[in-house]
Amino acid sequence: MKNYHLNHYEQAFGNWLIDNRIQYIAVDEHKKAVFGRSKLKSFDYLLYKKNGQAVTAEVKGRKFKGTSFEKLTSLECWVTIDDIEGLSGWQRVFAKGSTAIFVFVYKTEQPDVDFDGRDAYEFDSNRYVFFCIRLADYVGAMKQRSGKWRTVTLAAEDFRRYAVPIDRFLL
Repeated sequence: MKNYHLNHYEQAFGNWLIDNRIQYIAVDEHKKAVFGRSKLKSFDYLLYKKNGQAVTAEVKGRKFKGTSFEKLTSLECWVTIDDIEGLSGWQRVFAKGSTAIFVFVYKTEQPDVDFDGRDAYEFDSNRYVFFCIRLADYVGAMKQRSGKWRTVTLAAEDFRRYAVPIDRFLL
């Protein structure tokens, strides 16, 4: 499935959702008016776990230039304050029983990568690894990355503590 309004990270994640029979709605940024005149930054996907729980997901695509996922090092996991505020606001909109997550989609750049037992997902001649972090966990551990660009990030040990392979979270 090619959705040309989505970037390749979002497309790969969308195809993974289809392959794993996860119900979802992709939010088209160009059709944001569906959500009214909200000042909240929209999210990328509304997911429904097998138990019916709603999950708002913001996809963050990153390149992985390393050769091993063994120690989960060198993984960029920064987001913007707008991402944090947007997901927080949407979690309040969906209220009780909903969860907000960041989905970090890492596209491997090296041909020979040790995935350390993690599933790699192949899409459009590329390999991706997906991790999710609950918004509450991210907010509790985030540190400023750039005041000018309004970005925050997690220390490597916090990423290792909170990042969960997406299949463990959704399946």
